[in-house]
Amino acid sequence: MPPSKVLITGASGLLGRSVAARLAELGYAVTTMQRSASGLTGVRELRGSLTDPDAVARAVEGQDAIIHMAAKVSVSGAREEFENVNIRGTEQIFDAAWAAGVENILYVSSPSVAHAGESLVGASAGAPDPVHAQGNYAQTKAAAELIAQERTSLGTNVLIMRPHLVWGPGDGQLTHRIVARARSGRLPLLGNGAALVDTLYIDNAVDAFTAGLRRLPQLAGERLVVTNGEPRPIGELLIGIAEAGGARRPRLRVTPGVAKAAGLAIEKVWAGASRFVQMPGDGEPPMTKFLAEQLSTAHWFDQRRTRELLDWRPSVNVEEGLARLADHVQRTGSVL
Repeated sequence: MPPSKVLITGASGLLGRSVAARLAELGYAVTTMQRSASGLTGVRELRGSLTDPDAVARAVEGQDAIIHMAAKVSVSGAREEFENVNIRGTEQIFDAAWAAGVENILYVSSPSVAHAGESLVGASAGAPDPVHAQGNYAQTKAAAELIAQERTSLGTNVLIMRPHLVWGPGDGQLTHRIVARARSGRLPLLGNGAALVDTLYIDNAVDAFTAGLRRLPQLAGERLVVTNGEPRPIGELLIGIAEAGGARRPRLRVTPGVAKAAGLAIEKVWAGASRFVQMPGDGEPPMTKFLAEQLSTAHWFDQRRTRELLDWRPSVNVEEGLARLADHVQRTGSVL
């Protein structure tokens, strides 16, 4: 029998909120835990931090399964902040699950945990590498994924899923930042923008995670990258999302080498200044070395094993996703 009582951490973000809403519609008894309100109805919502053992224990108690999505996601910030949430928070979840007898955990990771900066072309879900992954986010998520793998060997049913670049209406992360930066003229296209990149439209992500939950514990021990399976030139994707969001086509072009050098310098200045003043825009630096690599190297993944094991296929292609985003923005006046 599939689990009926499910805890979702990180439901204030688009993916967590959307998965929680879908599972509630399907009849699951859903509990969410995050620091800020999710805005959901029909779920039991708990507010708390992953670093608070008592709060985590209350959330985990009585659950059949956990979908652990909560993380610090950023291209900047103090290393300790990433470690507290992404590593120690994950340890808290697994420790509380063990104590409460919760055997099924769907751990949400990222393809960046196995990305050392080079192009990924038709790649599989490589092993997490905390040493060579790029940046604090990827390194701490890689360390957390190793924790998840270790708990699998101890008897917990853990399925690791790595969604790649989730976007769509309501997304305050990737989609909002692309559109906001395009509107302000701060969205660069690196080189010729031809590096192939795959993404994941939000509706497809929700379907994939629902399928993953249904197949626990049969898929315990697996790690799966999840994408639309439609690699596109990065320039084409950035332009498409920007225009669907009501922004002008980005025209700023920078060579990858210049962007990486500038990103490295900006990171150092940004890290120091952000401790004393409120940084402009979305609070993220305009460029980092990691971001420059992501915008100038190919990263797309072989989806055959993911689709076979999940018995899942994306239902919304990139063109339809862009049309839905444009319609949402025209109706609401906002990406969010």
